[in-house]
Amino acid sequence: MTTPKSRIDDLALFGGTPAFSSELHVGQPNVGERQALLRRIKDVLDRKWLTNDGPLLHEFEQRICELIGVRNCVAVCNATIGLEILTRAIGLSGEVILPSFTFIATAHALRWHGVTPVFCDIDSATHNIDPIRVAELINGRTSGIIGVHVWGRPCNVDMLVDLAKRHNLKLLFDAAHAFACSHKGRMIGGFGNAEIFSFHATKFVNTFEGGAIVTNDDELADRLRLMRNFGFAGFDIVTSLGTNGKMNEVSAAMGLTSLESLDNFIETNRRNYHLYRRQLAYIPGISLLRYQEGEKCNYQYVVLEIDETVAGVSRNMLDDILWPENVLVRRYFYPGCHRMEPYLTDDPEAGLRLPQTERLANRVLSKPLSLRQGSNEITAICALIGFIVKHAAAVKTRLSMKPVFHHPWRS
Repeated sequence: MTTPKSRIDDLALFGGTPAFSSELHVGQPNVGERQALLRRIKDVLDRKWLTNDGPLLHEFEQRICELIGVRNCVAVCNATIGLEILTRAIGLSGEVILPSFTFIATAHALRWHGVTPVFCDIDSATHNIDPIRVAELINGRTSGIIGVHVWGRPCNVDMLVDLAKRHNLKLLFDAAHAFACSHKGRMIGGFGNAEIFSFHATKFVNTFEGGAIVTNDDELADRLRLMRNFGFAGFDIVTSLGTNGKMNEVSAAMGLTSLESLDNFIETNRRNYHLYRRQLAYIPGISLLRYQEGEKCNYQYVVLEIDETVAGVSRNMLDDILWPENVLVRRYFYPGCHRMEPYLTDDPEAGLRLPQTERLANRVLSKPLSLRQGSNEITAICALIGFIVKHAAAVKTRLSMKPVFHHPWRS
């Protein structure tokens, strides 16, 4: 059920009825074939093998290896723990270069283990870490580079690999957005020393909560498996430092069920993405992020970049207006890791060295996309954005007036 707008006082922010009667989320969970999932969960309960390297875990890891084309997959309870374990297993120390335009967990995982994140600026066109800026930051304390495949679009892998080789650095990729995507015809997951996938509930393929480290380095994979299980190499035999990073059997059951629906998930995402693209094309100042159609892509994110000088409204204004309409857009990755703690206190002037990050963090909105959304919902969202932009001047004037309806959706 949608409520169209004919005048600006119809906007929910100003006291009107929300455009949607229920909330539309970014990353609403996909479930796949419910009965297949329930059968797997029943089998888990019947076996009474709930965790600790169960059969579904091994099946899930094998399926990932086959799909990605890597030798090793080490499934973990979540991607953040995966990155922490990888940090230890591969021996990162001193400083590691990574983008600030990423989810905070990428930086936190390093800092948690005493490694200093050094934030690098991004390429304004790709939204990914800029290898030219990376080269400028390498020094005697640098032990590694972490590239983030933002939105599932691959980093400049070739330049990063070259930099890592020339300076004898470890190269990792945060591939949380990039499961089932490819780079130059090769699946993401096999680049660098290792890559990390997220299977959080908000990802298009999920394990309720989970992640996986993938690598072609067999010795590294052996260390990772030890470390995710407290360092146990057998009963009563502990051979290394470790933690509890294991994925349980119910999560693996969800992962296997999700993989069976992988093609359907991607096709639905692709169809919805292209519908957004067609309907937003004529709204001035609103640019939709594009994907390389020649590569495999999961189309998981519908990302808008708002140019206030053309649209007449800023990203933050659009965000403030859409939330009360139950269109729960997200300002990824605002304000940037460098403006979050503890990094802001450590280096309050970091933003001066990150102009593209600062610019993009104030222009980007991610739109709702899920299997439950049909063409009617997408058409209504695009019409709502078009209405706001068309009446931008009046909306700005109304926003400057007091009182403005205070909505409870955002703190």
